[in-house]
Amino acid sequence: MRDEKVLPLPEAIRKMTSLAASQLKIPERGTLKEGYFADIVIFDPNTVADTATFEKPHQYPVGIDTVIVNGAITVRNGKHTGVHAGRALFGPGYKKLW
Repeated sequence: MRDEKVLPLPEAIRKMTSLAASQLKIPERGTLKEGYFADIVIFDPNTVADTATFEKPHQYPVGIDTVIVNGAITVRNGKHTGVHAGRALFGPGYKKLW
């Protein structure tokens, strides 16, 4: 998105956050609003990049300073804090098999 200038950064962020949550009908997610789950990524738009490859798929990206999941800091200064605050989200098509 950044290198090929396909769309502006605010539009890319909207498509990954509020639009996705809305289309999947996942309530209380996707926007920063009182009472919603606080999922926030603080990144440098000039340096953020994926470092994973097919040969080494489990690589952390660069350019991401802080990640807050459900209000808990899970990445600080680019390093995982050991906190696991996430949970599985299920959209309207989910069917429990057991």
